[in-house]
Formats: sequence, C-alpha cells, structure tokens
Amino acid sequence: MRLLSKTNINFINKQKFTALLSVALIIAGISSLIMKGGPLLSIDFTGGTVAQVKFDKDVELTSLRSTLSEYGFKGAEIVEFGSPDEVLIKTQLGSSSEISEKLTTALGETFTLRRVESVGPKIGKELQTDALKAISLALLLILIYIAFRFDRYYALGSVMALIHDVLITLGVFSLLDYEINLSIVAAFLTIVGYSLNDTIVVFDRIRENIPKYMKKTIDDVVNISLNETMNRTVITSLTTMMVVVILFVWGGKVINLFAFALIVGVFVGTYSSLFVASPVMAYFEKKSKGQKRR
Repeated sequence: MRLLSKTNINFINKQKFTALLSVALIIAGISSLIMKGGPLLSIDFTGGTVAQVKFDKDVELTSLRSTLSEYGFKGAEIVEFGSPDEVLIKTQLGSSSEISEKLTTALGETFTLRRVESVGPKIGKELQTDALKAISLALLLILIYIAFRFDRYYALGSVMALIHDVLITLGVFSLLDYEINLSIVAAFLTIVGYSLNDTIVVFDRIRENIPKYMKKTIDDVVNISLNETMNRTVITSLTTMMVVVILFVWGGKVINLFAFALIVGVFVGTYSSLFVASPVMAYFEKKSKGQKRR
C-alpha cells in the first residue's frame, strides 16, 4: 500500500531549521518546568488520597470546590470523571476514614463513595525514583543495543532522538498543567519504543544503501534512505494516530491523559526519526571521517 508517490525531499538540508524548532520546543518545556518547580506530579508520586464520588444528580464543579474547601478540602483537585454526576477528588488529607467522614459532613447523603485510595509519601517517593530509573535504564540499554547492532554514531543519533521525544512530551504536559501519573510514565516508555522502532527501520535502510551508493556522500545516502522509507513511516504513524485519537476522544477520563501523551509522542517520534536521529548520526559520521583524514 502506498499513500505517497516517490518523494525527493532533502531532509539534511532542512536540519538547521528543524534543529532550531526542536531547541525552541525543548527550551520552552524546560523553562516551564523550572518556573513551576518541576512537573505536576499526581498522588502516585507525592502521596495523598483520591476519592471517587458519584452524586444523585449532575454537580457543578465550581460550587463543589467552594463547599468542600469550607470543610478542609482547600487546594484539593476536583475533576469530572466520565459523567457530570461523578467526580474524582484528589487531596493531601489523611486516612480513608477521615476523607469519608469529611465528605459526609460536607455533602450529607447526596452522594455514593465509590472508592478511596491512599498513597503514602514514602511510597510516592519510591515510585518517583523507580520511574526515573526505568526511563534511564531503557535509554542506556537502547544505547548499548544500537551501538552493537550498528555503531556508536547510530546509537548517539537514536538516543538523542529519544531524549528529544521525552523532553518535548514532558514539556507539553508542563505547559498545559497536566499531571504526571504512573500511566503517563508507561506512555513515555511506549513513546520510546515506538520512536526507536521507526528509527531502526530508517537506520537499516541507510546501512543497506551505503554499499549501493559508494560514490555518494553520507548526506545523500541519508536523504535517499529517508525518502525510500517515507511511505512506511507515514502509514505507520497515521494508523497508530487513528487508534490513540479514538482512545483520547472515547476512552473516558481514566485513559484520557495516557492517550494524549501518546498522541504527542507519536507525532514527535515520527518527526525525530526524520529530522533528529538520522541527521545527528550523519553529523558524527562526517566528523569522524574528517578526523581520520586529518
């Protein structure tokens, strides 16, 4: 199946513009993270309690926040959960029994408490550390794998692309004030896997084309390879995007942020496979050959 006819895009020639675009997006995200003191972490990482409450009728969130703040829920995060008569209340208050008592005092008998889950600050800190370790270990193992399968310059290109994808996705979450929970960490690891798969397909084609085009420069070989795999890249991205958009629109509040992270990640991952991984690899390959000649 071909969506695109044979293309002849000079990807390497556009690397100055794409590099500036990537740097601008990363700086915007990092600046947002610095100004906000880091990403907005859910109670999975900070510790706290989440209560799922279903009301007898639709509830207005503004008035609910006002009512609950008078009964000790000041600063609590209250979001609609699936329907206007059901909400999630995330708070730093104490035990499940204390939450239940305060809700009954504040709201009377107009609600049903579906569930109450608590995460202690120690467990939250451990989860935060484990999440960072998981992402760091994944990047390290990918670096080693690509270095053995191709060479160290291919490995640098792929890991630069993966770091690029994670930083931009994290920056988007910070700019939009979306919280990071365990499902988002899973989304980051999924993005890493998706982007890596796309990058390896391109790298394989580059390696196949190098003996075929011995008289051409590495930039020319990279451009040829990217154009040859363009149709496959577009089809893979579109089919994946269709699924995650459906999850985002109709999947419900539980996986809404997970699907949003994947939407951003698939888009950025496709971009990085074309404009980050291969150009970075080509840059270091040219630099290495120049040093050898000297």
